[in-house]
Amino acid sequence: MARIAVIGAGMGAMAAAARLAVAGHRVAVYERTETYGGAVRRFERDGFRFDTGPGLLPLPAVYRDLFVKTGKEPLEDCVELVQVDPSSRHVFADGTEVSLPNASRAGVVAALDAALGSGAGQRWGDFLVRAREAWDRTRRPLLEEPLWPNWSVLAEREPYPSVPHKRLLRTRRAGTLAEIGAWELRDPRLTALLESHALAYGLDPSVTPASAAVLPYLEHAFGTWYVRGGMRELARAVYERCIDRKVEFHFGAEVTGVLEKGGRAAGLEFEDGRVAEADTVVGSGPWRLSGLLRGRELYGAGAVAPHPEGTATGRVVVCLALRGARAADATHRTVVHGTAPQAELDLFARGVPPEDPTVRIDRPDDPALRPDDAHESVVLTATVPSQTRYDWTAAGAADAFADRMVAAAERAIPGLRERTLWREVRTPVHTREETGAEGGGVPAPALASAEGTLLHPSNGTAIPGLFTVGGWSHPGGGLPHAGMSGALVAGLIVEGPEFRGSQ
Repeated sequence: MARIAVIGAGMGAMAAAARLAVAGHRVAVYERTETYGGAVRRFERDGFRFDTGPGLLPLPAVYRDLFVKTGKEPLEDCVELVQVDPSSRHVFADGTEVSLPNASRAGVVAALDAALGSGAGQRWGDFLVRAREAWDRTRRPLLEEPLWPNWSVLAEREPYPSVPHKRLLRTRRAGTLAEIGAWELRDPRLTALLESHALAYGLDPSVTPASAAVLPYLEHAFGTWYVRGGMRELARAVYERCIDRKVEFHFGAEVTGVLEKGGRAAGLEFEDGRVAEADTVVGSGPWRLSGLLRGRELYGAGAVAPHPEGTATGRVVVCLALRGARAADATHRTVVHGTAPQAELDLFARGVPPEDPTVRIDRPDDPALRPDDAHESVVLTATVPSQTRYDWTAAGAADAFADRMVAAAERAIPGLRERTLWREVRTPVHTREETGAEGGGVPAPALASAEGTLLHPSNGTAIPGLFTVGGWSHPGGGLPHAGMSGALVAGLIVEGPEFRGSQ
């Protein structure tokens, strides 16, 4: 039985802790805040509850596998999973609307043809077929296996089978999401639909590789799911599974250093001077972990280096407490697309919040989130620059942007302002406080091609006995990816470097 110290109680860290405890190790988790879950948080006031992190769960099989491998009770015995249908409603810049059925290619094709005109659905359906090929090519190396030692193969090879596009005397193939939209989808509304998936993960469609086609494919192929009671219930279930497996949790524990002995990780030092010895250390966030190593290099030459967290985009979340009942025909997830998509991308180039942002609206039909049926809780989310690129603490900055988000959301929910009892605005500053990420940045999933700029560092490090887990490590950000990072770290610790992922 080895002693394993885990830094942080995010979803990936807890997934690793539960798996390692089942393997017979003594696991202790040290979290600097007073609760678990990382970015999967909840805000509560006056009988209203709001998810302030992810609002939906794609690819629930990752967490089903975690619960199967760590105990007798399956995931569905611990939380109530609800498949959201329609998966999303989209309100485009020209006022066109479409609701997309969950996990139904034929249904999506028909809905798009009816809303956008004949042929639009077929072009999107053909795109999904090509996206599936990209998914099949990248699923294992980018989600189910440790990062390959020859990771540069993933950096050079574009897995998305672009359609040849003739332009003047040249034939080209789409290399970015923006080019897929322009050359293959050929409709600004379909382009907005495609690019909204990248924007939700903080990715600039103009430079994001075509391989990011896997992001809308994930939603299409595996559906979108909601956890009854709010997504925080998933974090609670994972935490309780850890407790059942005898994982120790220490909250309010600020780690200030990683101990080394004989050239390997040997424990942790804390702000109050305490020391916890360990045989293995699992860290969260390679960029931050580097600062705990007293100058030691975390990765060797030629490895994928940690991304500076402050360069990632963040999120503004507006929690709206509304008077009046939720409409019977309301959609759980609505995306209101910005009316000036090119100007919106300035948030990447210039580090300024968009004047007319794309806004994601979550309206769960869940009595647990409202004081009674005469009220409704609604969450608005938009992608923005992190605190390191824009000062969200400046007077009026957060509220002014929240006003723009509400104005955009009123295109989908008329009278929203008149119904508002109060609101809570949360910026990247809150994300920084809750997750420790520099500037409140949010990690994106790992993607192939793009010269490796969208890969994340491997879960193993150059220091024996030291591993990294969570969204800033392989395979990147997002709830499914966090769960898989936990599985990969546990596999590397239990089976050693020969571990090649789930079968």
